Amino acid sequence: MSQYTKLEQPFWTRRLPEVTEGRLTADISPYDRSGIRGQEALRLLRLGVTPFSTALLGVVAAEEPELSALELPGVSPDMATLRRVIGMNRPWLESMLRERHDTELLAVYVYPAQVFFCARPFQSLLDLRGRKIRTSAIAQSEWVSAVGAVPVVIPFADIVPSIRGGVVECAITGTLSGWQIGLNEVTTHVHAMALTWGVSLFGANRRAWEALPDDLRGILRSELADLEQRIWDAAEAETGLGLACNTGQPECPPEQMMGPNGPRSRGRMTLVRVTPEDDALRRRLVREVILPRWADRCGPSCAEDWNQRAGEQLGVAVPVVR
Repeated sequence: MSQYTKLEQPFWTRRLPEVTEGRLTADISPYDRSGIRGQEALRLLRLGVTPFSTALLGVVAAEEPELSALELPGVSPDMATLRRVIGMNRPWLESMLRERHDTELLAVYVYPAQVFFCARPFQSLLDLRGRKIRTSAIAQSEWVSAVGAVPVVIPFADIVPSIRGGVVECAITGTLSGWQIGLNEVTTHVHAMALTWGVSLFGANRRAWEALPDDLRGILRSELADLEQRIWDAAEAETGLGLACNTGQPECPPEQMMGPNGPRSRGRMTLVRVTPEDDALRRRLVREVILPRWADRCGPSCAEDWNQRAGEQLGVAVPVVR
């Protein structure tokens, strides 16, 4: 992931020692090389096994269902809405992590938009009825089922072979990561609407955090705020970049045209733009399916708190049954 290789790893291995004159150094490892399961991120932070860690919301939501409201399908169809959602919920995030998980929230990260890629033409979301679609989380599967399609949970690494082998004919994944794994070679159409984003929290175990001198905590907060902003800017840019590369637009830079086995052919996918009907369907599914089912898993107090923090302002309040 470019977020890790271009931003996070250089921050911890180069930027941090530089700005602290060697007083702070760090070892960083991605999940797929650390031996740590993403589902354990909050628990390991709480125990202090990992003094600093990233927790992907869609993965840790099994332990904290309330968190998944920030990343439910259809709630944030664009980056501007996602920024509002996180801004409205940030004070609650900070206090909840402190009280329940002994964790100090230091940053909120986001990946590029997750969208629909399909091997057959479609002109709107309703055209996806009856198709088998790769999903990666429970709420994505609920969305796909509500549209009348068939969700199939498949790991990221298996997306291309699954489409090539006819296991599924569509997949939900990132615009740029889809391009990077060659999804454009086995699919023909890509939808422009962001279904989800891949929000993650970066935090520190409270005891590890308080053990640092005050001045170093101040430097870390300032530097991580800057890293967070750069990650969000990169996610927004890479969302557009992924769509441009998949559809063969001139905005796709030369470095993206180089694959592991040499130069890649230009993308020829068709971009399916968001219609007013698509947006109306999105709002309806969020109100009638996605949020109510999330509230069933999380509980009535979750729904009331969500409505107060963000739902009413966004026009997607959860019906609360008392």
